[in-house]
Amino acid sequence: MRRTAASGRAFGFWLLLLATAASASAQPQWKGTIAKEGDVTVVKNPKEPLYKTPVLELKEELSLGGPEAESEEVFGRVRTAVVDDAGSIYVLDTQASHVKVFDLSGKYVRTIGREGQGPGELNSPRSIVINRAKEELGVLEMSRRMSFFRLDGTFLRHVSFKEIWALSARTDSRGTIYVVEGIVDEKDPRYEMKMLGPDGSLLAALAKSPAPVSSGGRLTAFTAISYFVVDEDDHLVYGYPSTYEVQFFGPASSKVFKKITRDYDPVAVTEEEKTEREKQGQRGPGQVIDFPKHHSAYYRFFASDQGHLFVQTWEKTKDGKSVHDIFDPEGRFIGRIPLKPLGLEILKGKYYALEEDEEGYQTVKRYAVRWAIK
Repeated sequence: MRRTAASGRAFGFWLLLLATAASASAQPQWKGTIAKEGDVTVVKNPKEPLYKTPVLELKEELSLGGPEAESEEVFGRVRTAVVDDAGSIYVLDTQASHVKVFDLSGKYVRTIGREGQGPGELNSPRSIVINRAKEELGVLEMSRRMSFFRLDGTFLRHVSFKEIWALSARTDSRGTIYVVEGIVDEKDPRYEMKMLGPDGSLLAALAKSPAPVSSGGRLTAFTAISYFVVDEDDHLVYGYPSTYEVQFFGPASSKVFKKITRDYDPVAVTEEEKTEREKQGQRGPGQVIDFPKHHSAYYRFFASDQGHLFVQTWEKTKDGKSVHDIFDPEGRFIGRIPLKPLGLEILKGKYYALEEDEEGYQTVKRYAVRWAIK
């Protein structure tokens, strides 16, 4: 009996080992590499994501604007929107030159700014950003300055960029300002990524990329354009999509500490895209548009407060959604999700997006996020 009992225990032990091994082998295995190249951690990703099944689900909770909007929900032309810690949504209407604020329930609260050039007025606003640590709203204007307001709408200050003509701007929790400047130079037209102090003074030039320009009456469409965000840890996340690479700079630093790369198949420019671009009427008299065979490596990206990066590719689903690559906080390519452009951010379990229908009506939407993985 003793021998039989011992044999049974041994058999059960081996069954447990086999079950554990089978469970481990069933887990998906990431096929990329993470290695140090000098002081930079380089995360190299394969073409295929870690998970083939959906890694998150979205459920629509709130919609502002759209064709049936009334009263304060009627927008002229929305450029972007940002969210504060309380879940209030700040919508930049460039046509009206002001920012409308809606609370967590979607109720209109206030309007910040009005058209003009004086204190508290906005001159051709281009983008907005919230500094959650300082509870400030920053508005980039075409007049080479940023205006700052308290979240209750009280005007605080103007910051002049002097000779810098910023195309977009973001701030970190310290008040550091990051801008992309367009440099008009016949021999070397380019975009430059720059870091400025809270007073607008230049601290460092971080990166540069060629600017698409027309030449000899010809304009090249779908050229690579640099893009950047500042994440919740004050990292500048920057990419120039001539290749599939995204760089991470340390807080208020000019040094790159991490790079994410991914193998990918180039997406061809379709005849439908060419026709649509020509309909947009962006060319001047007698100007010819040249179309490349393929798109750039990706279009743009946004971040979550948990460190995920969502990269919008040029791949489209049949219903017109853009396929996004999802990277985890380590930089591993973990999954893909089709989304209506444009994704803004994921904050406190909510996904925020600016979407537009076929008739051009814009809506700012909020979705509940449920991750299917841990």
